Amino acid sequence: MNKILVAVFDTETAAYEGLSALKELNASGDITLNATAVIAKSADGALNLRQAAEQGPGSTALGLITGSLIGLLAGPLGLALGATAGGLTGLLLDLRRAGMSEEFVQEVSEKLAPGKSAVLADMDETWTVPVDTRLEPLGAVVVRHLRAEVEEDQLNREAAQLKAERAQLKAELAEASDEAKTKVQAHLHALGKKAQALQARAQAALEDIRKEAEQKTAAMQAQIQTASERQKAKVEQRLSAAKASYEARTAKLKQAWESLKQALS
Repeated sequence: MNKILVAVFDTETAAYEGLSALKELNASGDITLNATAVIAKSADGALNLRQAAEQGPGSTALGLITGSLIGLLAGPLGLALGATAGGLTGLLLDLRRAGMSEEFVQEVSEKLAPGKSAVLADMDETWTVPVDTRLEPLGAVVVRHLRAEVEEDQLNREAAQLKAERAQLKAELAEASDEAKTKVQAHLHALGKKAQALQARAQAALEDIRKEAEQKTAAMQAQIQTASERQKAKVEQRLSAAKASYEARTAKLKQAWESLKQALS
C-alpha cells in the first residue's frame, strides 16, 4: 500500500541515520521507497527544509506534503487548520490533493516538538515490521498515513455537478423567453469554460499518475531482480497493489472526463 511516513527523531543526526535505514530497506526489497525529504524544527519552533524531496515516483506528492506541512506548522496550528482564506487555504488544498488530511497535520504537529527532526517518505509497504524494527532503536516516533484518491474523487464530483447543471440549463433554455434565453446561454458559456478547465486538470492528473505508475513499476521490477526469494513475493505483492491503485485512479479520471465531455457537447 502507498503510504506517507513521517518519522520524528530527537536529533538531526538520528534523522539522517533513519533515512539511511529506509534506503537500506529499499535496497533489500523490504519496502519500495519512492521519495524522501528531511525537515527540522529549531528550538524557537521554526521549521526548516534540510533535504528536499528527491526525484522519484512520489516526489511530486511528497513535495506538496512537505511544503504544506512547513507552511501549516510554521505558526499556531489552530489558526492554520481553521484558516478559510489566503495562503493557508492553498496549503490545505495542496495537502488534500496529495491525499492527506488535517488530522494527519495535527498528529505530526503533536510529535514534531521544537528541537526535533523528521524524515518524510512516500513509500509502498507490505507490512510495518521491517521499518519499525529499524527506526525504533533510533528513537523514532513513526506516523503513517495511507494516500487517498482525493484529487480523482474531487474531479469526479465536480464533473458530475457540471453535467447535472448543464442538463438543467438546457431544460431552462427550451422553455425560456427570448430575453431569458440570453442569460441562460451566458450561463451555459461560463459552464463550458469551467468544464474545459476541469478537463485540463483531469488530463494533467492522468499524465501525473501514468508517469508515477511507470516509475513505480520500473523500481519494483528492479527490486524483484535482486530480491531474495523471501522478499520477492513481498515486492510482487506491492507491485500488484500499485497496479490496482493505478487502474482505480485512472478509471475515476476517465469517468470525470466523460462527464465533462457531455457537459461540453
